[in-house]
Amino acid sequence: MRRRVFFVSDRTGITAENLGETLLTQFPDFEFTRTRRPFIDSEAKARDIVAQIDQAATEDGAPPLVFSTLTDPDCQDIIAASRGSVFELFGTFIGPMEQTLKAHSTHKAGRMHGISDPRSYERRIQALNFTLDHDDGQRVQGLQAADVVLMGVSRCGKTPTSLYLAMQFNLRAANYPLTDDDLDATQLPAVLRPCRERLFGLTIQPERLARVREERRPDSRYASLQQCRSEVARAESLMRAIGVPFLDTTTISIEEIATTVVQRFRPTHD
Repeated sequence: MRRRVFFVSDRTGITAENLGETLLTQFPDFEFTRTRRPFIDSEAKARDIVAQIDQAATEDGAPPLVFSTLTDPDCQDIIAASRGSVFELFGTFIGPMEQTLKAHSTHKAGRMHGISDPRSYERRIQALNFTLDHDDGQRVQGLQAADVVLMGVSRCGKTPTSLYLAMQFNLRAANYPLTDDDLDATQLPAVLRPCRERLFGLTIQPERLARVREERRPDSRYASLQQCRSEVARAESLMRAIGVPFLDTTTISIEEIATTVVQRFRPTHD
């Protein structure tokens, strides 16, 4: 079963897409074809999108799903008049919130993803710069300034999780790949000792790791299942021995990994 999906927003569309994708996962028997339309900030652009939605409805013989985070009431009305099944992710809640708060909302676009708090935005940039500078163990100086240091074997999800922690939580997240030399030791690598209390381990099932590595280095020892099994087993043994908490990333998303890390360390800043 196939259905078309439109994500419509007056800014980046991140909110519409994130919530919409979460809802779509509840319908695994469908194959969804996605169309993203950010920066729909005028009535003319809204009408153009309606034309695309209506055309899709005609071609498919079924109404497309439309996830919208438009904030302008006139644009909302235009989209609502389309032949799609429209889910107003903001409009659904703004009215009841206005009644509860006894106040009118701004109906302004970009309040979430704009630079509404310069200090928070600056912290995000600083965190991202730190994370990029300390990715994959390329720089070990200054690790003591990290909010969290992820450790684990190569290709277990450390880099994307670190970037998500920086972007979403403003955390200075470094990551360190455990090498064969580290795995053969029985104690924490010396470079990680200054940040012992901020370490968090990631692991992964060897079969999944082998598939990921095979895409990067086909037919290599690095990607062999035997090598992956050896590295994962030794990494988990090391982390247990030194008391570092760790999480299996095989079947969970980056968002879930990052949230688990944040809950573990409970940072005091936003």
